[in-house]
Amino acid sequence: MSSSSPLPLPSFRNVLLLSALIRIGLIVYSEWHDAHSVVKYTDVDYRVFSDAAAFLLHPGPGNANRAQGPVKEIFGYAFSFGDPYTRETYRYTPLLALLVTPNGWLHPSFGKYLFALCDLINGVLIYQLLKADILPAALAPVSEKSNGSGPSPGAIERQATIYSAIHLLNPLVFSISTRGSSESVLSFLVLLTLYAAMKGRWDSAAILLGLSTHWKIYPIIYGVGCLGVVGGSKRDIRNVADFLRSVVNAKTIRFTLISAATFFLLGLGCYAIWGYPFLYESYLYHLHRLDHRHNFSPYFYLTYLTYVADPSRPTSLLQRVLRSPLTSFVPQMGLALGLGLLFGRRTADLPFAWFVQTVVFVVFNKYFLWYLLLLPLLLPHLALSRTKIALYTVVWVGTQALWLAEAYRLEFLGENVFFGLWARGLVYVVGNCWVLVGIMDGYRGRTVRSDDSGGVLS
Repeated sequence: MSSSSPLPLPSFRNVLLLSALIRIGLIVYSEWHDAHSVVKYTDVDYRVFSDAAAFLLHPGPGNANRAQGPVKEIFGYAFSFGDPYTRETYRYTPLLALLVTPNGWLHPSFGKYLFALCDLINGVLIYQLLKADILPAALAPVSEKSNGSGPSPGAIERQATIYSAIHLLNPLVFSISTRGSSESVLSFLVLLTLYAAMKGRWDSAAILLGLSTHWKIYPIIYGVGCLGVVGGSKRDIRNVADFLRSVVNAKTIRFTLISAATFFLLGLGCYAIWGYPFLYESYLYHLHRLDHRHNFSPYFYLTYLTYVADPSRPTSLLQRVLRSPLTSFVPQMGLALGLGLLFGRRTADLPFAWFVQTVVFVVFNKYFLWYLLLLPLLLPHLALSRTKIALYTVVWVGTQALWLAEAYRLEFLGENVFFGLWARGLVYVVGNCWVLVGIMDGYRGRTVRSDDSGGVLS
């Protein structure tokens, strides 16, 4: 064997098995750790999920812990359910509480195993998308002088395994799910939506998008990123009229109506059972929620300075504008939707468009796991030198470490470092935007065009 032969790699099955063993080991360890340590391994949100599930299963006597929806008013207690929103700070869809109800009657760590399983399925979906759709296009010869031979199955298999391992063996990913965060469930729904979209199954993609948006509202941005692909014509877009026809036509209207119908039907069903508490805690609360303690947002310090603990206290118009969540939400959402319309033009570009949308949407928040999910699908189309990769990694990790060090002083030591934390947050935002620009500049998926069958042409 020559020295230039690629090093042997474990098969995807072995990578999947190793990642499963890591997650099982961490969940078992978490039970021991939580029983012997004051500082818990398990995320506090997991206890919130478990408590909400217990309230859902065990409605109380009379009106205590009873679902307050119209179903109870019509049918009485015979069809009454428990109210997960009896648990303070539970601000999610009741479907999540329903998913983890076995925490109470099967095993307290059932939810963790479920979230870890979603992690593994996400890895399988990433692997399948890479192997079947993304890598064959990324590795295919584009020169007219090429002999027409495509990439070897071995090369595709090798790279698909490497890229999917970035998700499956990522310590950040498996630590979050094994601590009891439910983000892997939403990630699963988002990846399923992307899988259906990449396969051209737009009705299925619309239904899954509606379910994802019900679960958490932000995936609505992906619907906008799909419009240009759903309704785009094969001809070039030369003016505004061509662009509008590509995003507003019978196909895009059908996609939008199916997705919206799914979202509203799920919401209507939950409202019928749980009533206004579901509507408020799942959606309305987030419209006026103010995090004045600390977050990555460049708006947080203004929120802190203008925060009023007593809602009855009179405030000026300027204070109300500065502390309004819409002040940050409107530009954030506007950028995410606009970039989706700009980059969501071909099926092959959907992972790139969704990644850019997600980074822009969350760069003012702390849920970077959302865009890390899409990164393995983007990597085959990135043309970056090792120096740039190292530099972007250092900036991405370094800006977060810089922020976290100051956040620790505020959260755990109780020091007054609000201004310093805000300044570091600005560094975080600038650093992440710089990395995003570098990734966008290095993306090479848009340098080739697709034929009608999805193949890559010169």
